[in-house]
Amino acid sequence: MNDKKTDAVRTGYWGKQLSDVDKEIARLASICDVRILEPGVIQRIIANDATVCGKSNQLAFDKLRTAILIHYAVMEKSFDRLGVDETRRLVDVIVAKLRERFGDTLGNPGRPGG
Repeated sequence: MNDKKTDAVRTGYWGKQLSDVDKEIARLASICDVRILEPGVIQRIIANDATVCGKSNQLAFDKLRTAILIHYAVMEKSFDRLGVDETRRLVDVIVAKLRERFGDTLGNPGRPGG
């Protein structure tokens, strides 16, 4: 029983860490008018390609890029603590909640071209 409680606390902690970062990514993507979930967009942001933005806002773009890099760092730590499968489940839940909040403005990775 104690192991289940410890697992729940760990999962909750890493879920919150990822959720907080991902909410900020979604907020900044909205400011920059970036369809963040479209194929290839995140890689272009990491490569510092601001042409993915529908609106020019260099400060917000720089923060978006940093937040994405933080997301990957947090995911790496979560992989170590929770495992890849549990981390992926957490991310899937977070993305679903962000879609509810932001709608299709984040893009649609399952549909080429949006």
